[in-house]
Amino acid sequence: MPSQSAHWTSRLMPWRAPIDENAVQSARAAVAHLKPAVVVTGGSRGIGLALAKRFIEAGHPTVIVARNSLNLTEAVAALKAATGVEPISILCDVTEPNAADVISSALAGANLYLDVLVNNAAMGLAGPFLEQTPQEISRLVALNVESVTRLTRAALPDMIARRQGGVLNVTSVGAYVPGPNQAAYYASKAYVLSLTEAIASEVAGHGVRVSALAPGPVETGFHHDMGAENSLYRMIVPSMTADRVAKSAYRGFMFGQRVIAPGVSNLAFVGALKVLPHIVTVPIMRMLLKRDFFQR
Repeated sequence: MPSQSAHWTSRLMPWRAPIDENAVQSARAAVAHLKPAVVVTGGSRGIGLALAKRFIEAGHPTVIVARNSLNLTEAVAALKAATGVEPISILCDVTEPNAADVISSALAGANLYLDVLVNNAAMGLAGPFLEQTPQEISRLVALNVESVTRLTRAALPDMIARRQGGVLNVTSVGAYVPGPNQAAYYASKAYVLSLTEAIASEVAGHGVRVSALAPGPVETGFHHDMGAENSLYRMIVPSMTADRVAKSAYRGFMFGQRVIAPGVSNLAFVGALKVLPHIVTVPIMRMLLKRDFFQR
């Protein structure tokens, strides 16, 4: 029976809690015949594609997941051309309740197991909240919030049992402030940031990395797709390439950073959002995020 001192040590300092080495070795032995894989959702375009490329370049067996078969095929070809390695692809809509099982089965069929989960799949909605349909908002919540939650919950137990692996959740600088004219999108990213930081605290000491990537504008076409390309925000806030974001993300994740904000201007922006009250920042964001700023 553990002493009172050991009990409180494990509660207050989980990184010093006793480790059941036999259980850890057993969990690792169960996957010893498989290769560890990095799984990137939304890996066929933008940041997801760049992250997949960076992990492949670093020598990690990498799997990309997307729901569009044409985009997936093109992404596999692009990654093979860029890295010389043909990644495995999984055609899957991560908003489906059985997505974790679909991914797990596909990995097992390729003699892989999930070592690092990158939750990148997301969508945006621009314009006033009441101009967005309930169906559009439900789709955004299902993709940006529910899928991240479900996939993370499904992945962590085995990682913790092995004391290996990690989760990288892609959020945004928008997580730090309400975003009028992109209300649901900004709220979804705030959820992902909060969830990630909380889980990272809970699993501290269990050998698992849990990080959030919070980029600013990235040259991926994401804002164009959501109808926000002509916002003042896109015109005046410096953007980064997806490759640069991916390099910063990989470096920060491997170093165990809890929140990764790539770029000096991005760090400054996040710092300002943390310090300034919402009574100041929200009206500014409303102006910056107006869908067609120069149209009356």
